[in-house]
Amino acid sequence: MNSTTVREFILLGFTQNRKLEIFIFLIILWTYILTIMGNMVIIVITLVDHHLYTPMYFFLRHFAILEIGFTTSIIPKTLANMARGHKRISISGCFSQSFLYFVFGTTEFLLLAVMSVDRYMAICNPLRYSTIMHSQVCSLLVLCSWLGGFLLILGPAVALFQMPFCGPNTINHFFCDNGPLIKLACIDTSLLELLDFLIATISVIGTLTVTIVSYVNIVSSILRIPSSTGRQKAFSTCASHITVVSLTYGSCIFMYIKPQGNGEVNFSKPVAILNVVISPFLNPFIYCLRNKQVQDALRTLCRRGVEFRKKSVE
Repeated sequence: MNSTTVREFILLGFTQNRKLEIFIFLIILWTYILTIMGNMVIIVITLVDHHLYTPMYFFLRHFAILEIGFTTSIIPKTLANMARGHKRISISGCFSQSFLYFVFGTTEFLLLAVMSVDRYMAICNPLRYSTIMHSQVCSLLVLCSWLGGFLLILGPAVALFQMPFCGPNTINHFFCDNGPLIKLACIDTSLLELLDFLIATISVIGTLTVTIVSYVNIVSSILRIPSSTGRQKAFSTCASHITVVSLTYGSCIFMYIKPQGNGEVNFSKPVAILNVVISPFLNPFIYCLRNKQVQDALRTLCRRGVEFRKKSVE
């Protein structure tokens, strides 16, 4: 770090048109607020409703926590820069943002794979499910997801943080993504780019493979259920997770499972918005709208809130 002459980076953001930037700011601000509220609702209802004290909702609660951390690592700084028209970020702030973004994102992939295995166990091995997926195992799987996300990103992050940045210092993005950041280093970064590509492939494709294998077995088991009502109920428990997996993996595969030289960052900005803004916003609504147990728990929580307000007024 002693050889670093750059002390801050300039994030070009979305546009140089100030009026359009204010419009985008308002949309992202509103989306971010709803994202935090939606995920907080999931966290609260899975904590207070005893009907949701199951492995599936335990994992869902931790996924909601990850979503809050993932989007918060990027959006507040982006909104602050847009509001002030001051698109600078310190080099330490840039590195911290990049590190947190990838740690939360990688942990999400690992947890999504765990959630797929949980659905596989529930549907394909229902008699052994409660014995295998007990609270200690669930806690260990969540802990391993967090540790896995941290350890996979730690090595490349340390290597990137040690690189000299001598200028230019302009990043053609709205946050400190690794791709454009690596291009600004003053030394040959081909090895680090290859390492990033390999880790992205392992974390994304590896966990996606686990998810696909789990759901191939799930679908095979569901199709063997004689009752159409039973098949519909089994499919409904997986529909939300499949939708979230499609959104999350689709955007990330496009952004990161390719050599850094292929494609322009400008083309990746809309995909990054899908990944950082839209997907975390939609996920709690997908789970709530498609899940009857979550809907019932939410209605119960609202009734309790209304009753509490009435008592406090009286």
